[in-house]
Amino acid sequence: MWLLKLELKHDCKIGNRCERFGVVAFSMPLSNWKKNGHYFISERHTLEGEKAAVDGFLNELKRDRSVAALEASGNTVFFIGKYASPVPASFYSQELFFTKPIFVDKKGVEHWELACHRKDALSAFLGKLEKEFASLRLLQFKREKLDNIYFPALAPNLTERQRQAMRLAVENGYYDYAKRTELKQLARMMDVSLATYQEHLRRAESKLLPKLLDITK
Repeated sequence: MWLLKLELKHDCKIGNRCERFGVVAFSMPLSNWKKNGHYFISERHTLEGEKAAVDGFLNELKRDRSVAALEASGNTVFFIGKYASPVPASFYSQELFFTKPIFVDKKGVEHWELACHRKDALSAFLGKLEKEFASLRLLQFKREKLDNIYFPALAPNLTERQRQAMRLAVENGYYDYAKRTELKQLARMMDVSLATYQEHLRRAESKLLPKLLDITK
């Protein structure tokens, strides 16, 4: 199996708002098509951030006239975007598959990870992106063992506080090697006691880790 990892920033309905409102998004393009000279992309996104920021993000997105359809529930949103020119997902082929949702960080940078059994199919996709988007940064393009490729499962249902605890840990390097922060610092950021923060983080981990390791209870 061939694996492709890249980073990309472009004029994007999601990325622009992630940067403006200080939230992150876990995104999955669902389908794409062209009609009457316009490009259409259906997408599903899970937004992570402070409630006021997520609400502002969604309220602005709802007013965007280039959004052809939109449904939202909590911090999850489905929409169909209408574009005058191709966006990265316009080049996505059904022969490829995402090994992880696209992660859009607070700077609006998209982190993509895709795979395909054919190198030339991934190469063609990468070539189209490089031609259209100068900001693309190639991180990895190599053959990978099948058991080293993560196939996404449905995300577990975390509470808002569990999401916040996990988000802070990831963003501040708690899971990096070596760690860039300690639990005490994260608890202060969340404005809770160390014991309370640990409880939220442990509960989030107990829901996430079985999914990542493909363990069912």
